[in-house]
Amino acid sequence: MNRSCVLIALVIFTATLSPTAGTAADPVPPEGFRALFNGQDLTGWYGLNPHAAAKLTGEKKAANLKKQRDEFAEHWRVEDGELVNDGHGPYATTEEAFGDIELLVDYKTVAKADSGIYLRGTPQVQIWDWNQVYDPKRPTRKPHLGSGGLFNNSPGKAGRHPLVLADKPFGQWNQFRIRQIGDRTWVWLNGKLVVDGAVMENFWDRDQPLPATGPIMLQTHGGEIRWRNIFVRDIDQQEAQQVLAESAGKK
Repeated sequence: MNRSCVLIALVIFTATLSPTAGTAADPVPPEGFRALFNGQDLTGWYGLNPHAAAKLTGEKKAANLKKQRDEFAEHWRVEDGELVNDGHGPYATTEEAFGDIELLVDYKTVAKADSGIYLRGTPQVQIWDWNQVYDPKRPTRKPHLGSGGLFNNSPGKAGRHPLVLADKPFGQWNQFRIRQIGDRTWVWLNGKLVVDGAVMENFWDRDQPLPATGPIMLQTHGGEIRWRNIFVRDIDQQEAQQVLAESAGKK
């Protein structure tokens, strides 16, 4: 083999060992937004199921929270620029806390899975397997109406169920646009308005308003779910007041 052939072979071999070879391109947020998931690794996220630690205190709580952080990478991985969960383990939780925001996120899940997006650490914008048949023995649970509702609002409260069925068939990506201002939530699923400025109740203490800030959490519950294009935009006070005024004027 001549010298030029050896050099070409070395270049090809080195490229196959490169950690960036074959990885997905960095996500590109729309103007005014920034990426919360870099498409490469779990930077900026940790594992937390708040329900598992809610009743614990002291050393037991600290141990549980550490255990969840340690288990995070066992159930979450990055694959082709997607954040993938196997249906188990703690929820993917942002290290950063957020107040008034606009959130964009794509997801794709499987039959019989159940998931959602926690805002300010509070459940949740619901993701259903909308093919489930309504069970009259569980009258407040209506997955057949579709995803996007604030399922942890009290039964009968505005926003608990989506205004329209907007889910795509399994195998296709769904796109959420979520706007959170104060305790009011707007949700668009695949371009359709499914929650129109409904108050999101504080699941942890319904006598108290929604926390002013908190993390974004991607829930896992019983089936694989994939996430991508997770982008956020902070909403300033002037814009927040304008949106609330416009919303009040429509009612």
